[in-house]
Amino acid sequence: MSRLLKKGKGWRVGWHSEAAKYQGLIGSESWAIELTAREFQELYRLLRQLTDTMTQIATELMDEEKIAIEVESNLMWLEVEGYPDSYSLRLILHQERRCEGNWEAGVASELVLVMQRIIEENLVNC
Repeated sequence: MSRLLKKGKGWRVGWHSEAAKYQGLIGSESWAIELTAREFQELYRLLRQLTDTMTQIATELMDEEKIAIEVESNLMWLEVEGYPDSYSLRLILHQERRCEGNWEAGVASELVLVMQRIIEENLVNC
């Protein structure tokens, strides 16, 4: 499969394996940016790290307690903020083009699942 676009409430993720440079696409309903395969994989890795951390920390927080967690690599910076079961996500790309995006609460876990399926189907090759 050379082209794929998945959409949900407040998010979209795409993959075009035959594209010359930017094979991936991420966005919300009002914005989108194309990603290289390397950036796509890095976003998935960091996002999974953040969602796993939010799940693990849930037992240590009081019900009304919010938290913000950020992670960064040489390619991008990500932050989740909110409650362990409902948090927003922010992204800033660091490389040759600069970009900032954000998603509303509830989107991060859906993004992880969709991106994982794309990667597992071997559509992502660096």
